[in-house]
Amino acid sequence: MLFYTTADNAHGLPHDPFKAIVAPRPIGWISTRSRDGAVNLAPYSFFNAISDRPKLVMFSSAGMKDTATFAIESGEFVANLATRDLAAKLNRSSAPAPRGVSEFAFSGLTEAPCRLVTAPRVAESPAALECRVTQSFRPEGLDGRPSENTVVIGEVVAIHIDEAILKDGLVDMALAAPLARLGYFDYAVGDRVFQMRRPRRPDASDV
Repeated sequence: MLFYTTADNAHGLPHDPFKAIVAPRPIGWISTRSRDGAVNLAPYSFFNAISDRPKLVMFSSAGMKDTATFAIESGEFVANLATRDLAAKLNRSSAPAPRGVSEFAFSGLTEAPCRLVTAPRVAESPAALECRVTQSFRPEGLDGRPSENTVVIGEVVAIHIDEAILKDGLVDMALAAPLARLGYFDYAVGDRVFQMRRPRRPDASDV
């Protein structure tokens, strides 16, 4: 088994395997609007839900890019569900663009108004979370030095769901086909689903 310490990162492989091991990761397709009205849209694979009471999600930006800047200064962002059908447009929205140039426009996507935040959502996405920022910070390593990443946490204040992905009152992942990030240039689609129930608490007869 290959072993290496991350202090020297001497894995001897063509690419760092770290992000390939922490996978699959949901993609936060984050839309924001700056205080002066500029709109930004970008995908983040360092994204996840971290609490359901209250409902909190986070994304982590490598450096202070427009998404993190706009979210922090406006206090708002939208997390749009990334799906297989939208993969090419999502990938296009990751291209670097000068401030003031909307990724919606050159990715062929439509801005849809939100109800409680000023940032737009992706009209083509089957679900979106309207969020208000609760915290932003640079996480620290063992040496106490801050990371180059900025973490933005938002509370979900409203949710949009296209009824086309609902089945028997539940969001059907096979219909939604959410896109996930793997390592390197690899992605996965969550459209093959199986179920497991949590085990009950064992009693003395089970031990």
